[in-house]
Amino acid sequence: MTPKVGVLALQGDFREHLAVLTGLGADAVPVRRARELDQVQGLVIPGGESTVMDKLSRAFGLREPLQERIVDGMPVYGTCAGLIMLSDRVLDALPDQRTLGGLDVTVRRNAFGNQLDSFETDLDVAVLGAPPVHAAFIRAPIVEEVGPAASVVAALGDGRVVAVQQGNLLGTSFHPEITGETRFHEHFLRLL
Repeated sequence: MTPKVGVLALQGDFREHLAVLTGLGADAVPVRRARELDQVQGLVIPGGESTVMDKLSRAFGLREPLQERIVDGMPVYGTCAGLIMLSDRVLDALPDQRTLGGLDVTVRRNAFGNQLDSFETDLDVAVLGAPPVHAAFIRAPIVEEVGPAASVVAALGDGRVVAVQQGNLLGTSFHPEITGETRFHEHFLRLL
């Protein structure tokens, strides 16, 4: 049976995630309303602007249903801003910014600087095997602290954590959907 996977389509690069998931054989659909969330087995929260996603999730009545599904164990994969949305704690957050939570991590927004400081690098990711993952970091967050419930999936050469997992929740600081890398999405689909 083909899994039905949602991509939070309030803001950000949701189209790229829809294309990757569809290419992997999933029935990928945009999610903007609670009734659409009810119809999916898993969800991807894309990169974009975490403060805008937070405000729009509240405006569209999605915040509480999203939190309930996360608590109930729905697999969720967050990239960049999506990682921020899944984090329990955020450094440098705006005063009224809230997250969905679920990942026992502390992240720092825009940890690498502004758009001009974007970069690409290769990462060894044991759970995915060889070859290394080619990762693009665009105004990316960094995981400053990993709590006991979460585990490190990938780190930069200097030890800074850029990918974490906790049960059915997966988060990356980078954007595999724009570099042609599909293995994180494949890993996420296995969580379903």
